[in-house]
Amino acid sequence: MIKVKRVYDPVEPDDGKRFLVERLWPRGIKKEALVMDGWLKEVAPSDALRRWFGHDPKKWAEFRRRYFAELEARPEAWRPLLDAARAGNVTLLFSARAAAHNNAVALREFLEEKLKGSP
Repeated sequence: MIKVKRVYDPVEPDDGKRFLVERLWPRGIKKEALVMDGWLKEVAPSDALRRWFGHDPKKWAEFRRRYFAELEARPEAWRPLLDAARAGNVTLLFSARAAAHNNAVALREFLEEKLKGSP
């Protein structure tokens, strides 16, 4: 199972491996206070794509298309997440206020498609 949750939400027993999937460190959280197994900056969308999207729901479909293309070009960035998901639960941590339209939600969709297609 791949979950997504805000970095500000409490840790739950079924979170499994927890990965921050943001390029920038979340505001208001000390690094030593965030319970996580890794910070995967390179799996986040490029700065240009992130700024263009701005969590605008009208741009969601195009954001996903562009972000998936970026991910396809950097398999070394997301393979650790795929390996962790094959082994157990994974939680993708994000900091955006937009719970339905953010890179972690799109990344989960991308990874779930990869899991379906893998042996």
